[in-house]
Amino acid sequence: MVFLHVAPPNPVSRQFSRQVTAWVYPLFEQNWRLFAPEPESVNRQISARTARIAPDGTVQVSAWFDLSAVDTSAVEHNVFPSHTTQNMLRRAWTTYSELQGSDDEPRSERAVMIQKYLRNIAANRVATLQHGAFESIQLRVIARPIAAPATSDAGRPAATTARAPVDTRLLPWWKVTPDGN
Repeated sequence: MVFLHVAPPNPVSRQFSRQVTAWVYPLFEQNWRLFAPEPESVNRQISARTARIAPDGTVQVSAWFDLSAVDTSAVEHNVFPSHTTQNMLRRAWTTYSELQGSDDEPRSERAVMIQKYLRNIAANRVATLQHGAFESIQLRVIARPIAAPATSDAGRPAATTARAPVDTRLLPWWKVTPDGN
């Protein structure tokens, strides 16, 4: 499959392009970000809350749990943090937001796959840190712009920038299995 993906276009790769792409992209995403990463222009706080139906039939919703803070803490307190710790949640969100648009409706098989991937990351993390089963999970992403650095020239004052608005995005509730997967 990888050979057909990287080989020059030919009749076989054209005939099976859909299958090859479906197999290659989840496992071997190719882009230039490793060599020319785009610096982050916003800090994103990704939080999750869960819901479950109580025995009396009422819906119990948990408080928001900051998944980004857990990642940040794991990086700051680890001499050799893993790539997974640093980037899994952030890259899942970036890819989700690129594929879904602002209405959270998947428009391709890849978009559906990334939606499930983001949901599973959040559900697995909450399940390991929170006791008790839940049936649904919801994500909230708060984006705060990163200010430009001040100049170091002593004679010139740093440029003041208008306070950019904080962007909050609330995703729909997603169903999960009772153990959070």
